Amino acid sequence: MYLYLLSQDVNGAYDTYDSAVVSAKNEEEAITIHPDVEQKETLSKCDSYDSWVSLSDVSVKCIGKTKEPKGVICSSYNAG
Repeated sequence: MYLYLLSQDVNGAYDTYDSAVVSAKNEEEAITIHPDVEQKETLSKCDSYDSWVSLSDVSVKCIGKTKEPKGVICSSYNAG
């Protein structure tokens, strides 16, 4: 498993996520993980949420390796 930094700068309003670190086997899997740890569903290529963005607006960067299972390690939420 790898650690990925997910980020977006399209949706900067209150009550939105701007970034997250997730554990996934590859970039394609990582980009579908929603930053909300309570969000059990993953995003498809056409989905978006008010608190996040569509997949085309998410930047993905591999930042390391991990033994953690697939999921959110931490996320940044802009509460308002």
